[in-house]
Amino acid sequence: MELRPQQQHGYEYVDEGQGPVLLLLHGLFGALSNWRDVVAEFSADYRVVIPLLPVYTMPLTQAGVPGLVSYVEGFVAACGLPSSFTVLGNSLGGHIALVYTLNNPQRVSRLVLTGSSGLFEDSMGGSFPKRGNYAYVKERVGYTFYDPTVATQELVDEVFNVTNSNAKCLRIIAIARSAQRHNLGKELSKISVPVLLVWGLNDTITPPPVAHEFMRLLPRAELRFLDHCCHAPMMERPAAFNNCLRRFLRTTQAEAAPAPL
Repeated sequence: MELRPQQQHGYEYVDEGQGPVLLLLHGLFGALSNWRDVVAEFSADYRVVIPLLPVYTMPLTQAGVPGLVSYVEGFVAACGLPSSFTVLGNSLGGHIALVYTLNNPQRVSRLVLTGSSGLFEDSMGGSFPKRGNYAYVKERVGYTFYDPTVATQELVDEVFNVTNSNAKCLRIIAIARSAQRHNLGKELSKISVPVLLVWGLNDTITPPPVAHEFMRLLPRAELRFLDHCCHAPMMERPAAFNNCLRRFLRTTQAEAAPAPL
């Protein structure tokens, strides 16, 4: 399925389908296309909305988790999304989803996290982007997937072009450091909505023990592991990810429905 981004209200985003809203948030090196298979599967029954997060373009003074949460809050208001909806986040997007939920508990009816930061992550493998080093970038992008061939040349080229820009690189570093500092361990108990955790069993960036810790700290979480899968299950194991998501949406449908006026 080819996504059709649109630009309105100063935001670039995908808005497909009709029905209950699924708000999807990509990660630090992510893009709208990361969620292509979710859009293809669920836009027949849901309104699937994906903002392009300004990780490479936001003011450097705002480049961090709080700044990105504020961006999502502005996007939700500008697009007039309904009073409550389901939020999905991958990697940094999961971190943003968690903080958004803590800040706006009345807006989020369900939460889905996959490879989320917020407790621990190693997105840079202990280092930060090296400008002009294509081999390094290829290695780091491949590190995101169990099967490195999923990291196509197109994807590697895209990340290389980003990290080869000094301005973009500074923002990536600022956001990555913000995510590492912004630990949510003491706040997760406040999240009372149903939460689905879908994790790659072979995730090296937010390893399986991180998923177990999320499961322990979130009061209403359920955890599903996908084998032969690393940090982006919705890209690497799309059919299995979508099966987990559909089952969760179905079993929590009643309590996620808006209250009658």
